[in-house]
Amino acid sequence: MYAAIRKLIKSLLYPLYEWRLVRSLDFSKTPHHVGVILDGNRRWAKANPNASDPNGHKAGASKIIEFLGWCDEADVRVVTLWLLSTDNFKRSAAEIEELLQIIGDTVNELAATGRWNIKAVGALDLLPGWLGQKLASLKPIRNDGVEVNVAISYGGRREIVDAVKSFLSEEEVAGHSLHQAQEKLSSEEISKYLYTAGQPDPELLIRTSGEQRLGGFMLWQSAASEFYFCEAYWPDFRRVDFLRALRAYSLRQRRFGS
Repeated sequence: MYAAIRKLIKSLLYPLYEWRLVRSLDFSKTPHHVGVILDGNRRWAKANPNASDPNGHKAGASKIIEFLGWCDEADVRVVTLWLLSTDNFKRSAAEIEELLQIIGDTVNELAATGRWNIKAVGALDLLPGWLGQKLASLKPIRNDGVEVNVAISYGGRREIVDAVKSFLSEEEVAGHSLHQAQEKLSSEEISKYLYTAGQPDPELLIRTSGEQRLGGFMLWQSAASEFYFCEAYWPDFRRVDFLRALRAYSLRQRRFGS
């Protein structure tokens, strides 16, 4: 009974708390690019044994459109969502197959809204043909709104390796020697071949579920990023949690190594 009363009180107070958070935010300091590690789906399922989704993946997928709406409201311009890592392929074949189907459905739903440009980033060659073709066929549909990167079959080390390989391949096509390529090689050149080439690096990286590590997410791009770790599992991530992350970011003094 008391638990139910506390839950009711919280539900009544949260709108007021959200309003106060919004009033306290300086939206001129909103990060242009936010990366999110959508963690905790399976633990959410274990904590909610009566949920219809035994693995939590569908519950996590259903949160994405809602979250992107919050990003629209906050004037975030680029969002990168880590949906599937290269390490996730170590899971059981049955779980991976289900997860890939959910990701495919999620991409369809995002594209069908017409609200965002969707771009797949990752080692797409590791994916089954039907999903790889679906992701490769994504095209920009508008000139404004949030740009959404869906990181699928993504690993930060793999991204850097792929970038170096692409750089060397281009140099070979241009007829340059290995020595010439070595002389030209720089961080700026590598950045041109990253999956997110042409986009700003993320100023803010969010990880849900209480884990306080990046796990290989955007290793190159996160050199100057601010990190925010949230205790909530991804399916339970609320607008108020997102606002807290934005507030924490706005209060930090970004020194960029100085």
